[in-house]
Formats: sequence, structure tokens, C-alpha cells
Amino acid sequence: MAKTVHCDIVSAEEALFSGEVEMVVAHGSMGDLGILPGHTPLLSSIDPGPVRVIKEGGAEEMFYISGGFIEVQPTLVKVLADTAIRANDLDEAAILAAKQEAERAMSNQSADFDYKAAAIRLAEATAQIRTVNELRDKRKR
Repeated sequence: MAKTVHCDIVSAEEALFSGEVEMVVAHGSMGDLGILPGHTPLLSSIDPGPVRVIKEGGAEEMFYISGGFIEVQPTLVKVLADTAIRANDLDEAAILAAKQEAERAMSNQSADFDYKAAAIRLAEATAQIRTVNELRDKRKR
């Protein structure tokens, strides 16, 4: 069995990662997914949050995915995201401010309030915070 599998992480805007990896970890709609070389073919939606890749040699890289799909084939793992950002590029202060603004908007509802938009902003900020926290925890190890 191969020790690595090729992985591509792409968003609607750009390709963020392409290379050989030992493992991909994502939050699938039915639970966490750990994809190793030789994994059974799979197509799953992925929830907003972190996607980790363990590159050939053991170095780890993390991405924030706003949602999308993961496709697993015998020699390829492809993450297709609506939006994808390298976790190192996330601005924690801006995320916390966006989360607070969404929470404030949801608590001060008026007749023209768009609850769905505020809930989406809150969910995105929460998933980004989870990504930042996982990155911070990884650095402590």
C-alpha cells in the first residue's frame, strides 16, 4: 500500500494546496473523516471548519473550509470548498468581532431583520474560531 496519496484543496477562487499527503482530516456531515492512502472511494459533504493535511514527512498544514465536498479516489483526495483559507491567514480579532456583531444582530431583531443571514455569519465565525483554536492547540504540542 502506498504511503501517500495526492491531495488537492480548491475553492471557487483558487487552488490552495496540491501535493502528496499521509493523511487528510475533515469534518464530514456524518462525522469526522480521517483519510489515509488506500481509503475506500467516498464522496461526502464537509461542514464548515478545519481541514488538516499531514504532508509527506509529517509536517502538518491546516485550512479553514466554509463547507463543500470531499472526494476520495484510490490515488486522489480532492477537497472542493465554497471558500478556503489557510488557517495561518485567519485574523482572530476580526473573526471575534464578526461573531460578536452576528450575536448582537440576532439579539436585536427588528421587523426588517434577516435572521438567516445573521445565523450564517455566526456559524461561519464559530467555525473559523474552531479552526484558530485547533491551530493554536497544534502549535502547543
